[in-house]
Amino acid sequence: MSAALIAPDVVVSLRGIMTRFGHNVVHEGLDLDIARGEIVALVGGSGSGKTTLLRHLIGLTQPAAGTVELFGESLRAGTAQDRLARQRRYGVLFQHGALFSAFTVGENIAFPLREQGIAQAQEIDDLVALKLAMVEMEPGHALLMPAQLSGGMVKRAALARALALEPELLLLDEPTGGLDPDRSATFVRLILSLRQELGLTVVLITHDLDTIAAMATRVAVLAERRIVSYETLEETLTLDHPFIRRFFHGPHRQRAGVRNKAED
Repeated sequence: MSAALIAPDVVVSLRGIMTRFGHNVVHEGLDLDIARGEIVALVGGSGSGKTTLLRHLIGLTQPAAGTVELFGESLRAGTAQDRLARQRRYGVLFQHGALFSAFTVGENIAFPLREQGIAQAQEIDDLVALKLAMVEMEPGHALLMPAQLSGGMVKRAALARALALEPELLLLDEPTGGLDPDRSATFVRLILSLRQELGLTVVLITHDLDTIAAMATRVAVLAERRIVSYETLEETLTLDHPFIRRFFHGPHRQRAGVRNKAED
């Protein structure tokens, strides 16, 4: 078989996902495959279930129906050790960072290392310093409390924690939310650099057009309880769908440099 005909390595696979909260159906028949190396922006309106979908991906919640697979395996397949090993292969940057307020920055980054038991005590300080360097923070920042950090530094510390276990898949919930344009652009460049250096697959929830235009190789549009489009940004802009028109063709579009090629 020609190499061009071989299906790409699928890192995330969602099939027939249904999510309901009481009588409220959030997802229904949702399908999505994400190939290795992609940067996928998941966009949707308020209440469309973007963060809920991310929670399904990491096992914090379970859909009412359907299957979730990571790295070709069901999320809950195998022994406890198998599931633990699978968890090490992804990292999560939660919205607002979600750092433990009673821990120092260093203790936050060390937390997954200690929980997973994959590093000796004497190695942890070195690994924390390494992760801080990866996100362009100084070793001394390990001693600070989260309350002492700026918004941009909170994001970087949380990213360092997400990278602590050297994951293959990075999940980001509003990674540039709350940052001013300059800090947002700097953070995007950092993520792109890390993705290139570490060979990451990235899934991000965002409503920021600048971030989408700068990062996404594909855009997954969540509307009508399912993924209605999964294309490049350029292809997405050509689609005639009510949510796509509102989201991508509103008055804030030009600020992000998002233009339909048909207008060029």
